[in-house]
Amino acid sequence: MIWQSVAVPRSPEQIQQEIDVARESLAATLDELSFRGSPKRLTAQAKEAALAFLQSPPGIALISAVGLTMALMVALKVKRRRNPPPPLRAARRR
Repeated sequence: MIWQSVAVPRSPEQIQQEIDVARESLAATLDELSFRGSPKRLTAQAKEAALAFLQSPPGIALISAVGLTMALMVALKVKRRRNPPPPLRAARRR
């Protein structure tokens, strides 16, 4: 509803009706905002989006890359523990 100034005087019933329409519209808007901002709904929506991504080809590739990187890091740590690098020699002074 568009609000405009009206030059014609309104009856109290008309004013009350406009107030009731505005109140109902405001209540509907608040209900919609509370639904959109619901933490449970937002959490569920984010979880669904994450699962959909992780089950897609790019998501599977990402999981594989992260797993491979972690495996390589663990292998390097194990290798360094078994074969520590030689100690550094002091630089020669001239």
